[in-house]
Amino acid sequence: MATLAHRPPPRAPIDLTPDRTERVLGWLSLVLLAFVLVALARGMADWHRLPAALWVHLVTMMATLALTPAILWMPRGTRRHRQLGYAWVAALAVTAIDSFAIRLTNNGGFSAIHILSVVVLVLLPLLVTTARAHNHARHRRIVRGLVIGALLTAGFFTFPFQRLLGSWLFG
Repeated sequence: MATLAHRPPPRAPIDLTPDRTERVLGWLSLVLLAFVLVALARGMADWHRLPAALWVHLVTMMATLALTPAILWMPRGTRRHRQLGYAWVAALAVTAIDSFAIRLTNNGGFSAIHILSVVVLVLLPLLVTTARAHNHARHRRIVRGLVIGALLTAGFFTFPFQRLLGSWLFG
């Protein structure tokens, strides 16, 4: 008598289409990018004073903000989604690594925001491995956490408290 090998029950299909949260996060990323671009345009006279590390940080952060809605709104699992996702991870990794060279406050020491850079650098490899393992739910949670924490919240705090972009935008 032949026996059938035990097969696990089929997984319930996961909805990979963008939901309301992802649509909102994409729009908020674009709004923040617009604020950054306006601030940069208004601060053009001071561009020559910025250290190279700050320019690297700004450029890679703007790339991440620009890629965010495209990745969140496009079909998942496609080659294009993966390519843009790797570009997003690379840009965010460079942004986080570069932040350690930016110590314009705290008498040249590290500040609390550098803790976020460490968290980002820990989460990015996990983000890639969850995607490659098709752990969609965990991948989605990590992406949302990074967008909310590393991009939007950290980005918001670049505008108040007489920080560079805030002084250019509102000054």
